Amino acid sequence: MHVTLPHVRLELTRRGSYAIRSVLTLARAERGSVVPARRIAHDMRIPERFLPQVLADLSRAGLVEARLGRAGGYRLARAARSISLLDIIEATEGDTRRTSCVLTGQPCGEVAEPCDVHQMFCAAQEAILERLGSTSIADILVEADGSAEVALGDPDGRAAAGPRLAVGAAAAGSRGA
Repeated sequence: MHVTLPHVRLELTRRGSYAIRSVLTLARAERGSVVPARRIAHDMRIPERFLPQVLADLSRAGLVEARLGRAGGYRLARAARSISLLDIIEATEGDTRRTSCVLTGQPCGEVAEPCDVHQMFCAAQEAILERLGSTSIADILVEADGSAEVALGDPDGRAAAGPRLAVGAAAAGSRGA
């Protein structure tokens, strides 16, 4: 059955897209296992030459760990339930908040009064950032392929503890969205 989804015009850089795809691959791996960069690149169709830069960004942010040596690779540094989409995006793209006026292109705050749509766009931006910050990689995997057991585990294979964030239409309804 084909489902028609609403169109969305939110964009990531390739770097941000590669980072999210890499973290999803690591979250789907067996708990605590190390995934070679080559496998991540292959599974997610990411250029091998670019992947080390993305994984270095994620490592600096404390989201993934590198294991050196012949059997080396990468694994999540934290449980998938504690890594948000916003964590990943900001690790690779920096602060995502818009700093220029949507109407004039000039830096916000450099004019005597904000433009007519300033407050509405600021509120929309904050709502998007809140949603990205409250949606974990575990939530994404549970919704995408029902892999709750893998998605909720931590990198060392210990049992997951603590509440999970709600996802999907039920979550949107509970937040008044």
